[in-house]
Amino acid sequence: MTPWHDLTGHVALVTGGNSGIGLGMARGLRRAGASVAIWGTNVANNAAAVASLEAEPSDAPVAAFGVDVSDENAVAAGVAQTLESFGQIDSCFANAGVAGHPAPIDTMTTQEWRRVLAVNLDGQFYTVRAVAGHMKSRGTGSIVFTSSVSMSDGLAFATHYAAAKAALTAMARGLAVELAREKIRVNAIVPGWTKAAMTEGLLDSPAAQSKILPRVPLRRWGTPEDFEAVAVWLASPGSSYFTGQTLVIDGGYTVF
Repeated sequence: MTPWHDLTGHVALVTGGNSGIGLGMARGLRRAGASVAIWGTNVANNAAAVASLEAEPSDAPVAAFGVDVSDENAVAAGVAQTLESFGQIDSCFANAGVAGHPAPIDTMTTQEWRRVLAVNLDGQFYTVRAVAGHMKSRGTGSIVFTSSVSMSDGLAFATHYAAAKAALTAMARGLAVELAREKIRVNAIVPGWTKAAMTEGLLDSPAAQSKILPRVPLRRWGTPEDFEAVAVWLASPGSSYFTGQTLVIDGGYTVF
């Protein structure tokens, strides 16, 4: 019997997969045998991510594509290019995101609001819309959104970021029901405070060390490596009866 975590022959698409949590998920998926397509807008980061993954002992193909998920035409073209290169998409990790510039609600500009939602919410819609038809045609698939504990843990001065992340969990539940008959599972990963390029400056600050870290029962920040195994499980047949859920990975932060 093939182990559930053997993803040989599987193709995973990871948006925002050139750094942070996305790269962690891409690494775990490829270590399990999956071919991995990474989407990112930073050419240098894309190249570095591919080089990093190819340096590991795996024969599974990996490639990066320059796709801005806030552009629906770019997303459609990116899916076409991914399919041309890999032939199929078995799992889609809609992970691309940007940080919001903190601002009180009464001074937050419409431009800033739309900038964050264009990537963190619209981009996920464009991505899933573009891959869903392909998955339907094959009668199988796993879609995973990357949300955030800010969906429920009030994040002052970042209403736009929190609103987008909360919306993703609602999308996951609705699509899980909508796509279940097509044998497509949809879930959301909910990371806690995770140290990556986007958050490093914040989490290294004295305020974070004294006020946030003590609220994490495991007493450490999350790392991209903490998302490797869960990505493999969500992509694999091992999670075939798991859909419509939000999987919180936060070191116990939200229960303390």
